[in-house]
Amino acid sequence: MENLISKLRELKAQIDELMTRIDVVGKARLADELESIASDGAFWSDPDAAQKTMRQLSRLKAAVGKWQSVSQRINDAIELAEIADDDMLADMEQETAALSELVETMALGAMLSGDYDSEDAIFAIHAGAGGVDAQDWAEMLERMYLRWIEQNGYKAEVLERSGGEEAGIKSVTVSVKGDNAFGYLQSEEGVHRLVRLSPFDSARRRHTSFAKVELWPDIHSDIEIEIEDRDIRIDTYRASGAGGQHVQKNDTAVRITHLPTGIVVQCQNQRSQAQNRDRAMQILRARLFEMERAKQEAEMAELKGENVDAGWGNQIRSYVLHPYQMVKDHRTNVEIGNTTAVLDGRLGEFIEAYLRHKISG
Repeated sequence: MENLISKLRELKAQIDELMTRIDVVGKARLADELESIASDGAFWSDPDAAQKTMRQLSRLKAAVGKWQSVSQRINDAIELAEIADDDMLADMEQETAALSELVETMALGAMLSGDYDSEDAIFAIHAGAGGVDAQDWAEMLERMYLRWIEQNGYKAEVLERSGGEEAGIKSVTVSVKGDNAFGYLQSEEGVHRLVRLSPFDSARRRHTSFAKVELWPDIHSDIEIEIEDRDIRIDTYRASGAGGQHVQKNDTAVRITHLPTGIVVQCQNQRSQAQNRDRAMQILRARLFEMERAKQEAEMAELKGENVDAGWGNQIRSYVLHPYQMVKDHRTNVEIGNTTAVLDGRLGEFIEAYLRHKISG
């Protein structure tokens, strides 16, 4: 029985550390504050704000309750094990095994404890340096992510796609819907580097190509970003399909340029110009929101004296197809030799290692 008690105490220490790391006490305090606000007689005078608060309160209470329940269950098991006799050994072994599995599940869940990790996502891929090779590489990445999305039960919607002049794509923007889409895909944001023998070089020389992946949480109406009409320029054009051919006779596709920041968003998959404009504005709000959030996080890190990342312009992963085959993530040092599997959507090892690295850092 002593071995079981020792194991249960280890689980208790692990769950306490995880609860501290994700600040369960702070979340419980915030939930209490929101409950106090919700009890005010004027709370529902602004229905939209009230519903947003109630959604936040519901998420907080569910999260806090889950962690507190597991912690209490471990405490109860320790107390019972300390007074149990040998006749209860089998039952206690079964409970300890169940708790061990539950704590492991909670540890994985702790990796996705950010404010927007549970949200849908919008990601974009942009061809970088490398000409037609880079545009082909961008399309390879698009295929890789669409495979991962399909394999993991998410739903993808291509919002805008700009074909390359000879091959590949210049850019693509994709909406990903499903639980924790943003939380999982955050590991992919940054510059991806490809080294291979170029199929577009008649001399079959080795080329290095780059593509950039951007990511934003797709949180729709919860984004409180004011955009003045004078700060945007709206252009319309014909939506085009693969190879650049026009698939609409009318100018239904919409491009919005945010003049103060230079951010450009496009949408062409909706049926009407008005629908494309509305979706493009949603994407613009998401991008501006994420820009402000990243700025605030960088300022807080600087105040704390932490090492501030210069941004997502850094190379995060290399895909080498020649002279050897290897995909290496430069943040976590995870390496996979089966490049075909990775390009077919096997990203789980990279995603999990990044999330573990993030919460341990």
